[in-house]
Amino acid sequence: MLRAIRKPFGYEPILKKEDIKGPGRKKVERASNWKSVLLRIWKLVDEQRGLLITVLALVFVSSVLALLGPLLIGKIIDHYIIPKDFDGLGTVIGLLVLIYAGQSVALYLQSFWMVGIAQQTVYRLRTNLFEHLQKLPVTFFDKRQHGELMSRVTNDIENVSQTLNSSFIQVFSSILTLVGTLAVMLYLSPILTLLTMVIVPVMFTAIRWITRRTGLLYKEQQQAVGSLNGMIEETISGQRIVKAFSQEERVMEEFADKSGRLRRTGFWALTYSGFIPKVMNMLNNASFAIVAGVGGLLALKGDNIVTIGTIVIFSEFARQFTRPLNDLANQFNTVLSAIAGAERVFRIMDEPIEKDEATEHQDTVLKGDVEFRNVSFGYAVETDGYTIQNVSFHVKPGETAAFVGATGAGKTTIMQLLARFYETDAGQILIDGIPINELPRKTLRNQMAFVLQDPFLFEASVMENIRYGRLDATDEEVIAAAKKANAHSFISRLENGYETVLTADGGEISQGQKQLLSIARALVADPVILLLDEATSSIDTVTELEIQEALERLMEGRTSFVIAHRLNTVRKADTVYVMGQGKLIESGSQEELIERQGVYYQMLTEAKV
Repeated sequence: MLRAIRKPFGYEPILKKEDIKGPGRKKVERASNWKSVLLRIWKLVDEQRGLLITVLALVFVSSVLALLGPLLIGKIIDHYIIPKDFDGLGTVIGLLVLIYAGQSVALYLQSFWMVGIAQQTVYRLRTNLFEHLQKLPVTFFDKRQHGELMSRVTNDIENVSQTLNSSFIQVFSSILTLVGTLAVMLYLSPILTLLTMVIVPVMFTAIRWITRRTGLLYKEQQQAVGSLNGMIEETISGQRIVKAFSQEERVMEEFADKSGRLRRTGFWALTYSGFIPKVMNMLNNASFAIVAGVGGLLALKGDNIVTIGTIVIFSEFARQFTRPLNDLANQFNTVLSAIAGAERVFRIMDEPIEKDEATEHQDTVLKGDVEFRNVSFGYAVETDGYTIQNVSFHVKPGETAAFVGATGAGKTTIMQLLARFYETDAGQILIDGIPINELPRKTLRNQMAFVLQDPFLFEASVMENIRYGRLDATDEEVIAAAKKANAHSFISRLENGYETVLTADGGEISQGQKQLLSIARALVADPVILLLDEATSSIDTVTELEIQEALERLMEGRTSFVIAHRLNTVRKADTVYVMGQGKLIESGSQEELIERQGVYYQMLTEAKV
């Protein structure tokens, strides 16, 4: 029996005493500054404050009408039914019908308009978050799961939406109803009011006990949802790798673990919050019994302390008094969940954006003269040291520089620094003699193009995917770029040609064809500086020849940086730079390096064996 209590339905308790109070209290207890969160949400309603004031006015009207109805019913009982004097009763009943009709209209309008306010506010919040994500540096995304970020944009904001749609009006209405009901009850009978208030301390004690737990659990539930979403997105994106290494069982175990955590937190959050209506219903019935019992005894005494009509009014008001308390307690859980979600959203929006203080060279047209002067950089210098150290080289406009070396030698890091995805820790990068940090990132990247090892395609038509390189490119320019990239022939064979819609992973075409589209995209961009990161490493030898031909057309007249896995792809480079452990070991043309019979020569010899 004891075991069943400790582990109901197989769900082990996930909260301990130290989680709720004491020095070991969980840090995820609540939003670090819920007042600030609510203030920021309030600022999002700026444009609709007039309509919001109208909604609040309607809430006030509906609350007043809700109080007038029972009062009028009590008057009907005392002045018409008990004395059996029905003169004018029809008029009073007509007024009662108008009161309840007016309340219904006010409730409908306030709900209708509040939905519009809520959706517009959430639209602004979601838009602001998405825009902020576009301004964050690459380092931010490197450290976070994409699925977890998606959860912020979807699930967390949806929680805010639901709260604004329903809870906002309900909380305001409950407070008005509570204050109004208490005032009317004191006016009618202070004695019965005091009796009704007996249950309030019990009610607040019970609610406080419950909400201290639900606040923790709702926050933990949001974190569990984000973690699960991240794992799902990661697994689906890497499904080929999962299957290739037969890791289905491990993935299912990880999913079961994260899903189980969400199930446990969801079970306890809903279980504790489910106590509230049960407790409130019990106390509601107790309050009704007290009012009916004591009020009946007072009425029987006949001292006009309490009338039958007053008892009827109080019976209704006793319920009306506990109902807003019940609503407030229930909405408190919803509000806690929304605040937890909003805090997670605002935490992302508080992340520092990729600032660009350079303003002098916004309209500069680059020639492509690139120089690295004693550049050092590390992704985590304090723990892992420098990834590249004291790297210096000079690439003149129109030249091709190839970087070769073992994995982890720092080749891709050079590309990342050149595109200003990261800033150097030491040394200087210059383009056309201008320090790279003095060039606005937009100016720099608008004159660059990337062709990566794993080309990314959007869920859009072939035409739109190529045009992504330059959005104002005409259809003719897109087709011309596709022809130069050797992509036109296979595009023409697709079911709808250039209007064929591709999925995000480009599953309808081969890896080589995806790479050709990536090259066409770079051609449309017409860049000054071209960055090729192992663009042919995952392509078969036959397709490589076709891609190599397209790349040569792409590199013609442009300053090109090539990271090559296959050494035969760098034979036409003006200069080959050999990297090793973050340093430049040797450099020169391919013929010069072969003559020296150094590291490059050994790599070339091993590649031929």
